[in-house]
Amino acid sequence: MNSGRVRVLRPEELGAGEREHWRELRAKSAAPRNPFMEPEFTDVVGRVRPRARVAVVYDGREAAGFLPYERGPLGQGRAIGLGVSDCQGAVLRQDLVPHPRELLRACSLSSLAFDNLEAEQHLFVPYAVEEHTTFVIDVGDGYEAYERSLRERSPKFLKTTLAKERRLGRQVGDVRFVFDERDPAALRTLMEWKSAQYRRTGRRDRFAQEWISRLVARLAETRAPECTGTLSVLYAGSRPVAAHFGLRSGTVLACWFPAYDTEFGKYSPGLVLHLRMAEAAAAEGIGLLDMGRGPAEYKDSLKTGELPVYEGAATRPGAGAALHWLGREPARRAHGFVRERPRLASLAARTLRGAARLRRS
Repeated sequence: MNSGRVRVLRPEELGAGEREHWRELRAKSAAPRNPFMEPEFTDVVGRVRPRARVAVVYDGREAAGFLPYERGPLGQGRAIGLGVSDCQGAVLRQDLVPHPRELLRACSLSSLAFDNLEAEQHLFVPYAVEEHTTFVIDVGDGYEAYERSLRERSPKFLKTTLAKERRLGRQVGDVRFVFDERDPAALRTLMEWKSAQYRRTGRRDRFAQEWISRLVARLAETRAPECTGTLSVLYAGSRPVAAHFGLRSGTVLACWFPAYDTEFGKYSPGLVLHLRMAEAAAAEGIGLLDMGRGPAEYKDSLKTGELPVYEGAATRPGAGAALHWLGREPARRAHGFVRERPRLASLAARTLRGAARLRRS
């Protein structure tokens, strides 16, 4: 479909030249090269989400910008992979500034929702209604420098975690870490642990949604220089005790699905796993681990810094924009109200955990 200087395609319809332009534009961006922003991620989403599209913005005959998205009923759009993607936005040549509403019109969209919009997305940041924090580990100066910073900032945390790792080795079996595990059984084990964690904490089980399970399975087979599915596993003896699946580029490891075997919880295997991931990433030349948005005690312990991401929706006047507001805004405001009141948030978390226990009984 053509609309002036914008052409809308299915991800698989992108040509080799267009994909190369996409990668070149990302390489020139000042933002960290997050693998969620690469064409390979959009390709895989397109295989499991039939409404996935890419708007290609042309300057003359040259592809100068790309907007991956999914189109819902009545033209309500959403960032590609919204709900699981941890970095979202358009990939544009720096001097290309299309009008957001004209771009939405060319895509036949009334709105475009995002919940992890990249900070450099000047086209859509003005439409954000909330700013969130994503937590990062900087290992650009090497793992030893990172460990020194942990010792200075959180000496008790590091000492305790390393002691637990040694105790795990003595009491269960020799500790072994595999940064890029290819065994499909290990991925299935991780997904089972993660599903159990979702149910245990009263959260929606992402892996109960078929498209997410298929997406992760396909990404586990993806091997591209700037988007490689990476399964990391911590073993004690022959048993996996913690695992993580995420995506990595040449410079960023996007942390995505971490989980551990609760039988070994007293050894804090998830924390040990993250330390070993940081060590392995640094050895691979990866300078940044992005642990994603959302507060968590383990993130506070491990982080070296924070980056902003944004939530909201670009809209153009019409019934579709009103439907988007009615469908999302009341729930978003309710969630924000709870988040901003720690005691209420704690009560809500306890209620969810109690409801989960009742469902299991």
